[in-house]
Amino acid sequence: MTSLPNVSDEYLIQQFVQGDLLAFDSLYNRHVKAVYKRVCFVIPETDVEDVTQEVFLAALCSLPAYRAEAQFSTWLRSLTNNKVAEYYRRRSRKKETMQVDLVHAERRSDQSNTNSVEDRIALFAALNQLPKQYCEVIILRFAEGLQFNEIAKLLKQNPEATKSLFRRALSALREKMEVKDEQTSK
Repeated sequence: MTSLPNVSDEYLIQQFVQGDLLAFDSLYNRHVKAVYKRVCFVIPETDVEDVTQEVFLAALCSLPAYRAEAQFSTWLRSLTNNKVAEYYRRRSRKKETMQVDLVHAERRSDQSNTNSVEDRIALFAALNQLPKQYCEVIILRFAEGLQFNEIAKLLKQNPEATKSLFRRALSALREKMEVKDEQTSK
């Protein structure tokens, strides 16, 4: 079985549980870009691929217990959030900082990219300071590219409440970024 665009996730899960390992390949290929984008938005660049793979390894192990109470993409999003949280718990246990080391990041980048690396680090730090619901709505909109009606459905809100939450989240993010700019300019 190769990638089957007209087959539902639930069908692929059923095939996998019945022993068709290629069905998982199809699920992986179908969802890897979305998971990667989500992880990329909240994890330092050096660890994005590892965390993305951890998500799919966890999915592989947990899939036999999957109950279709939610869409597979929603289940996978929750699994991704859990792996991101686990990543930060491991880092805090090691007493590492939650931000990318700027010196290391600059060494990896070429001279023309330095400002974008600094901007990304500042954005990453600001996102980590936001309330969870604010961070989630920003990630759903920008990292996953979802429309407001899709976000509203996932968050179990009406679209107007979702738009309002998004505006508050952007405002809070903007404030965090401005504080960061003021601190770095001193």
